[in-house]
Amino acid sequence: MQAQANTLALFSGIGALLALASLIGFVLKWRCRGADSPVIDNLNARINAWWVMVAVLGGAFWLGHGAVILLFFAVSFFALREFITLTPTRGSDYPALVAAFYFVLPAQYLLIAYDWYGLFSIFIPVYVFLLLPILAALGGDTTAFLERTAKVQWGTMIAVFCISHVPALLNLDIPGYAGRNLLLIAWLVLVVQLSDVLQYVCGKLFGNRRIAPRLSPSKTVEGFAGGIALATLTGAALYLITPFNLWQAALIALIVTLLGFFGGLVMSAIKRDRGVKDWGHMIEGHGGMLDRLDSVCFAAPVFFHLLRWGWA
Repeated sequence: MQAQANTLALFSGIGALLALASLIGFVLKWRCRGADSPVIDNLNARINAWWVMVAVLGGAFWLGHGAVILLFFAVSFFALREFITLTPTRGSDYPALVAAFYFVLPAQYLLIAYDWYGLFSIFIPVYVFLLLPILAALGGDTTAFLERTAKVQWGTMIAVFCISHVPALLNLDIPGYAGRNLLLIAWLVLVVQLSDVLQYVCGKLFGNRRIAPRLSPSKTVEGFAGGIALATLTGAALYLITPFNLWQAALIALIVTLLGFFGGLVMSAIKRDRGVKDWGHMIEGHGGMLDRLDSVCFAAPVFFHLLRWGWA
């Protein structure tokens, strides 16, 4: 009951923030009095998309652990599809791609469903990393073989292995925290995503020194410092829904937000290499699935193992 109350309170707070954001967006649009305003239209599109994403996540939480695993299975599928779409392969890579989508992806999530940590943690980094180049080599095409193999391996690592650590949090057996693991997912996603939003806002308000202009022109020193600091404080303020004390929550929030920031830079480098701004157009105002989850991809495995070795 306590876990349900905490979850309801958390989503009620998020709903209140989104309602406030929607009201602000409505007022800004009304003040335009019919004039075109791409910035405000994009803002409202992002807010509407957040309503949908929060509703989907909340629905999965309400349905239980199985629904959460299925949700992130679907997330991994679409993320992997976006990655492979932007990193073209050749016909001889078809067996490796079939294996990635229809064997590796479901197998990884089945290992989570059955709580087989020993194999879950090494299945992709060891066995799949050896399997995929073998399947590609059987095609006999040596053109850019190393580059093509790395694309499929990297996409599988990011979209399947890293993202799968989010629902894997449900399997952690933390003393005194039984039945509340869904809150760990909510805390992680909220802190990392809020960091992204606050970095953008602080950068727009105060930023003038770019951190990596060739990778991500919108990221500034001021935005980075302000977003990381505010998200860390938020994570610390929410320590009551976690197994952490106040200073532990602050430290872990700092770690995951830093990982999220650098993960975003890495994924931006890949997009710049491919000559695109977004991974896709699946989420209105947000781009593709990977555009929303690039920071979570890098933070989730570290967060999972910090909890497993420090608290479980």
